Amino acid sequence: MSEYTGLLKETLKKNGQTYVDYLVELVNAETQVIGHGIKGGHEENGQKVVERLLREMDADSIEKDQMDEAVIQKAIEQYQEGNPGHNYDGRYNLYATFKGTRTGKSLLFNGHVDTMPYGDKALWNTDPLKATIIDGKMYGVGACDMKAGLMASICAVKLLKDAGLTVPGDVTITSVCDEEGGGNGSIQAAMRGLKADGVVVCEPSTRLVRTAHSGFIFFKVEVEGLACHSGSKWEGVSAIEKAIKIIHALDELEHEWLLKYHHPYQPAPNGNVGVIEGGTAGSTVANYCCFQTCVHYMPGQTRDQIVKEYTDCINRVAQADPWLCEHQPKVSIYQAGGAFEVDRDSDFVKAFCNAFEEATGEKAVMAGVTGGNDSRVWQNIAGCNTLHFGPGDLGGCHIINEFVPVDDFLEAILVYAEMILDWCK
Repeated sequence: MSEYTGLLKETLKKNGQTYVDYLVELVNAETQVIGHGIKGGHEENGQKVVERLLREMDADSIEKDQMDEAVIQKAIEQYQEGNPGHNYDGRYNLYATFKGTRTGKSLLFNGHVDTMPYGDKALWNTDPLKATIIDGKMYGVGACDMKAGLMASICAVKLLKDAGLTVPGDVTITSVCDEEGGGNGSIQAAMRGLKADGVVVCEPSTRLVRTAHSGFIFFKVEVEGLACHSGSKWEGVSAIEKAIKIIHALDELEHEWLLKYHHPYQPAPNGNVGVIEGGTAGSTVANYCCFQTCVHYMPGQTRDQIVKEYTDCINRVAQADPWLCEHQPKVSIYQAGGAFEVDRDSDFVKAFCNAFEEATGEKAVMAGVTGGNDSRVWQNIAGCNTLHFGPGDLGGCHIINEFVPVDDFLEAILVYAEMILDWCK
């Protein structure tokens, strides 16, 4: 136990309800993205809550950074990161820095204030836009993904202040928007030059220290057919049947990937057909069909490699089919992000694992993540030592009745505070 662990735990016990109240206020702020951010988002409601608290805490600097399409286009050009064409009206990042009292190492906490839409409100047991605590769990959209992590990073600094301690090195809080749109908020922050000696991405991690995650690419495949009455379907060409033919080939490609590619902490590349649309009536041969997929790939692989293998597979099907050969399927990408992996033996990862042990009395366990998050941005664009740890369960994201255990939230505050004292010294 560090010399300050007892003091921090005592202070957390005394002020824990206040910190929980801060999280309640943030969850109550409606910050949903619209159409994965393409059509906009309501993050400003949450940013106002965050800014007010940061000002009450006397942050040394607070900056609003209006989202800018030109910055995202530059990131796409330089790093193949970024998702273009989003509506940024009223959408901005918020950065705050607490200056260290000594010249210790710097630390940056990253969290996103936006949430996915809550879906059908009638399916929720509680109001998704009102934080409700039942049996030690806080329910509400964004409670787990990831307002608890964002607020825990802020409250970690507050805990140090409430305990009469100071931060030995600079600590920066980044509350970003448009993460659910593919990470554009963090991409802009990194392109603006924000960085630190270490970055903690505060996404829910199921109490594991996450040191790698998969890359992701969302494909849309459009197939043309020839419509006619179903009674003489041989006179037409079913776009649905042609699309199914392509999907079967992509399934075989996934099997090839499973045999060909291996990683010690991440699964082999895989693809999921999540949406399929086509046709107008049961009595009409479909003249159009499209399907949307998400492909996850391993650290060490590149976006270009996966795109080539995926499109080559589709092209092989088209070349072998007389209709598709003359009516090539249209393949487009509408969202993407790279893979991430940090050296598990780095001083930064070791320091965080030590902070976790100080706070919890347990040994830290490291793991990868099958999905993607903003960790890739802070390592691949900003060039920072990065890891992912935050309150809540990974399986609690994007679900009905989303919740975060209150104890997970409080524990994360303590872990982050220990990390500030350990790393920044």
